[in-house]
Amino acid sequence: MGFQVYCGTSQRTPLSQLDAHARRAEALGYDGLNVPEAVHDGFLAASVALQATQRIHVATSVTVAFPRSPMAVAIAAWDLAELSGSRFELGLGSQVKGNIEGRYGTPWTPPVQRMRDYVGALRAIFDTFQTGTKLAFESENYSFSRMQPFFCPEPLADPTLPIGLGGVGPKMTELAGELADGLTTHPTNTAPRYLRDVLGARLNAGAERGQRSLAEFRLLVGCRVATGPTEAAVAREREAARRTLAFLYSTPAYWKSLEIFGWEDRGVALRALTREEKWDEMAGLVDDEMLDTFVPQGTYDEIVEVLQDWYGDLTSWITFPLPPDPVDDVAAAAVIERLRA
Repeated sequence: MGFQVYCGTSQRTPLSQLDAHARRAEALGYDGLNVPEAVHDGFLAASVALQATQRIHVATSVTVAFPRSPMAVAIAAWDLAELSGSRFELGLGSQVKGNIEGRYGTPWTPPVQRMRDYVGALRAIFDTFQTGTKLAFESENYSFSRMQPFFCPEPLADPTLPIGLGGVGPKMTELAGELADGLTTHPTNTAPRYLRDVLGARLNAGAERGQRSLAEFRLLVGCRVATGPTEAAVAREREAARRTLAFLYSTPAYWKSLEIFGWEDRGVALRALTREEKWDEMAGLVDDEMLDTFVPQGTYDEIVEVLQDWYGDLTSWITFPLPPDPVDDVAAAAVIERLRA
């Protein structure tokens, strides 16, 4: 069984260039494209990518939920689903307290219950949009009781509109297993041992609480892959991954995947370097053993077997990077075809 293969786009890719990026991803044979929400609005980015393509799915990875009303998100998601023939996938994330309060100016409340209520509200609103059922949703955080026909969108020909969560902590991960259509992992928590022993157990606990099967659940492994057409290209990507992981693992929320390998001291040391603003010293704390544990790597001739070995029995959904240089697109397309086969 092959993988569904997604790629991403940089948070700094201008929207004026995103249409070309999306067309390139579709031409290479990807199944999906993740658009981030950091510098740009995720819904605007998804709209550009969907209008530029014919086949590929586009997911927000992830929409920052809490600063937006669930009604505003429901309307935007419904419009993008209609625009694209139901190729849009909604990914939601809670963000951290500092950003919600300081960057978005939005009050912070316990995120897991709020996300539970958020997803419940979205599904109630979607049901009203599709069937005309009276809108009546009440929860701790949200209340919706009004949808006049004037404001109600038309039903979709295909009302499939997956709701995925981005999560790292145990409670949010369990919530995804309980009620979401999927979960997108973070680059810090994609080691096979972590997926099997920690994340898998959390998803199963959530599914048991929700009394449902995970047979159709989409676990999209957002791995940081070091690959390319040559050994030199792989070496460059390894060093880029080393720098990325050094920065990410300075955040305590990501230390669980360090702890199961006995490397929690690295996270503490990395955090100390950020406080001292010794940014150039951080990569030295991510040694080759850590890279080999957290980063699948190999040339284009090798990487398919590596990814199948790492993830083949854990998921059918993975990310794979677009080549930095379009001159390698033909070779990368052959890799994607093999991954999907």
